[in-house]
Order: sequence, then C-alpha cells, then structure tokens
Amino acid sequence: MKLATIVHDGVEQGSIAVPEGYVTLAELNRGTGADWPTDVFGLIASGRLKELTAWYNEGGQERLAALPVIPAGQASPAPLYRHPRKIWGIGMNYTADASQLAALREEEPVSFMKPDTSIIGSGEDIVLPAQSERVTAEAELAIIIGRTCRNVSEDEALLAIAGFAAAIDTTAADIHARHMRYLTRAKSFDTFFTFGSELITPDEAGELMELQVETWHNGGLAHAAKLANMIFPPAYLIDFHSQVMTLLPGDVILTGTPGAAVLRSGDVVECRIQGLSPLRSGVR
Repeated sequence: MKLATIVHDGVEQGSIAVPEGYVTLAELNRGTGADWPTDVFGLIASGRLKELTAWYNEGGQERLAALPVIPAGQASPAPLYRHPRKIWGIGMNYTADASQLAALREEEPVSFMKPDTSIIGSGEDIVLPAQSERVTAEAELAIIIGRTCRNVSEDEALLAIAGFAAAIDTTAADIHARHMRYLTRAKSFDTFFTFGSELITPDEAGELMELQVETWHNGGLAHAAKLANMIFPPAYLIDFHSQVMTLLPGDVILTGTPGAAVLRSGDVVECRIQGLSPLRSGVR
C-alpha cells in the first residue's frame, strides 16, 4: 500500500494512492464507516497502519475502486507530514566496493539531527542561504518508524518500520568544511529537507536491499547505488539509534546517499527510488 499527503482545494489530506489518483482517508471513512485517522502522521502515531495495510491487502484495494477518487492532476504533493519528533541523518553510508563492507562496519555510523523547520514538499524550492557559497543536495531513502522502540535488536528492527519515503537532504557544505562541529548548523537551514509526499509500506517495497537510490541533477543521473552497498543497513541503523534514545512513531531516519550534487540557482534536484514518485525541488 502506498500512502500520500496531498493538497486538494487548498487542504492537506492523507490519502491512499490508487492508479487514477488518490482516495482520501476521510473519504475512506465515509465510504466504509471506518474511523481511521485522516492524516498520515496521525495514522502512524495511532499504531493502526498495520491494521489498515491488512485491510488493504485482504480486499480493501478492490473496495477503493468504488470510492470517489481525486485525479492525480487535481492534487499537489505535500510533505508526508510536517512535525516528526526526530529527524536523524546518516553520513557516509555507501561504498562503491562491496568487498569493503565488513571492514567499514567495524566503525560506527556518523549521524546528525535536523529540525522540522527544514521540511518542504516536492515541487518546493530549496533556498540558497546568503551565508553559504557551496550547497549540496543528496537523494536518500527515509525510514519511517512505526512503533515506539528502545534497545531493539537488528532482528526486531525491521518490524518497527512503518514504511519508506523519498528524501532530499541539503547541506551548506562550505560551512561544514570550516569545522566538523558545524555539521548540525550546515544541515539545518529552512528548506534543507525535501520530504516525499508518499510512504510505501514494507510489504510493497519488495526486496529492501535491492532498492536503488538515485540523485538526479538538472535532468541527468548524477549518482546511484543499491541499498546493498550501504555500510550500515536500515535494521542496523534502527538498532544503533534505539540504544541511544527511544524511537517514536513517525520518527525519520535518513539513511545516507550514494552521492551529492552541487546546487546553483535555477537547478533542479531529484530523488528517485523504485516504487515511489520522483521527489523534486528547484533551487533559488
């Protein structure tokens, strides 16, 4: 199942993606007499996403065909949600040489946090800050946490995932280059986190480690890698961070990038991941 947050008639609405467009969660409730939360964050926080996924897989997908659909052309993408409790980012998490993975995993992940004020949606512009002369953007797979978890093992970690989203993590690279301690500042400018409007559930994502993350820049493929080339895969990242702090439903973990693009005003950067619509931001 694929969820999305869309804007229709000026209102952000949680919805289920269907071939013709979107069935809102509010319309689903009206048509079936259910009482699902009507926004994506609320649905995740309620703990009922797995229940809705089961309904969808056990005949609900066919029932959606009888409900009113908002055509894709009449909806605009919005951020999946705007106020996650935590946004973790992971740095330097891919290697081009799979033979290096075992040695690299002897280290620990490089991680940082971003504020929710950095969030924008697909189609919104990244704004180049006046205090930076070198800004980069990176396509990433975002893990969406689906339940409260603390001290989980890698085996348990995958069960804590609500789904996956596309993301673009933007950095004031010259600020970070001046001093490694400036990383949080370099990552935190407004518009520096383009957050996909869609969430794909784990059962729909297919073989996780075969997913390919692609950074596109001005219409051309700049960087690409499969999750199999991650130094620290999703289950490890959840395990590792849950040993530090309690992870909550809706928390986001950005899993790193195969490569960054240097941005200039007028550019367009995209994140493309199989199963999700391209996530795109202009630059100004």
